[in-house]
Amino acid sequence: MVAEGHTDVLVLEDAAVAGGLAASFVDPAGFTWDRGGHVVFSHYGEFDSLLDEVMGDDVNHHDRSSFIRIADSWVAYPFQNNLHHLPADLAQDALLGLVEARTTPADPSADADFGTWMLATFGPGICDQFMRPYNEKVWAWPASTMNANWIAERVAVPDWRQAVANVVHRRDDVAWGPNNRFAFPIEGGTGEIYRRAAATVDAHIRYGSAVRSVDVDERVVVLEDGSTHGYDTLIWTGALDLLVRSVVQAPDELRAAADQLVHNSVTVVGVGYESPVTDEASWLYFPEPDVPFYRASNFAKYAPANVPGSRTDVYSSWMTEIASSPYRPLDTEGLGERVDAGIRHAGLVEDGAAVVSVHIDHIPYAYPVPSLGRDAALRTIQPWLMERSVFSRGRFGAWRYEIGNMDHSVKQGVDVARRVLHGQPEEAWFL
Repeated sequence: MVAEGHTDVLVLEDAAVAGGLAASFVDPAGFTWDRGGHVVFSHYGEFDSLLDEVMGDDVNHHDRSSFIRIADSWVAYPFQNNLHHLPADLAQDALLGLVEARTTPADPSADADFGTWMLATFGPGICDQFMRPYNEKVWAWPASTMNANWIAERVAVPDWRQAVANVVHRRDDVAWGPNNRFAFPIEGGTGEIYRRAAATVDAHIRYGSAVRSVDVDERVVVLEDGSTHGYDTLIWTGALDLLVRSVVQAPDELRAAADQLVHNSVTVVGVGYESPVTDEASWLYFPEPDVPFYRASNFAKYAPANVPGSRTDVYSSWMTEIASSPYRPLDTEGLGERVDAGIRHAGLVEDGAAVVSVHIDHIPYAYPVPSLGRDAALRTIQPWLMERSVFSRGRFGAWRYEIGNMDHSVKQGVDVARRVLHGQPEEAWFL
């Protein structure tokens, strides 16, 4: 490994650049775009050390400013903590449902599906107004097909007494969650972190190296160009289902388990405007169907260098995300125009603002969905691979959304290296 004096390592990277889902690109008009709404925050010292080592002071720091668009109103995030921003009738329905749900003795069972968990936790008002439409928009799968054991810090569960007090006193409660303060590179987008990190070990990376097959008996990886590479230990960071399909010796039960793994796709549509940055929001959520995207990030707000010449007095940029799946197919017809119309409908740019650039990036594997069959599939796949010195880690390698952020992925990489080199237990990944 390229650590602690170990240099016998080869990184085979399918893409032409470092970063994977955290890569960034500059379009022909000079706007920088990420591959989704990334912000930098951390649970782990290992990620903090990496960020400090490669970025130093070259990051901006922001306090999160985030809102949900519902019934022509902007509700501060998290929605369920800030119901006083709603029209009175919607606030009443949401609050009554929450109180009834939180004062009912029976909690949802440990193996409840996500839809059942939402209703039992928040009541029908919050579920109908926000939780169900937003989650089915972002996941592109029905909530009834997902498990609920991934929630943890991903979904705020308010105390109903606090929620009532917030409505009565019209008080915002916006500090919840680990990303309430975040960092972002001063220039280069999120991908700048990984460009710099990769540059330190560039001699060990081969880009454009897509894997065709893996022979776990002979311990050989075959690339699409026909070249072969032997290994002692294989650490895989691509999609777990694709790994299983590429393993020559994978038995039928392993392939059947891989078929139970569900993911969605996301299409990033960035629109650059000749219109100054005026909105103070970091990112915004759109659960309602009249807007095609589920989230819009105020990308020039993250870093002025994300627009041409860092001229936020002239340009602004909104990076939107649209999820799709076989259950919820993507309508590509006039996509850029529909996104622009949605941005204007929400009042995010000045009237008459000229469109300077439209950037469209389709990401086939975006979120590993915590489906009802996921955990059983992982319990079949991962031990079989690890017995053969194959460790699948990272966002899609582990296939656990709840440990799929950048900091989780970096931590998993550090941990599995320590496991291979020193036999130390992994701390972030779990089965």
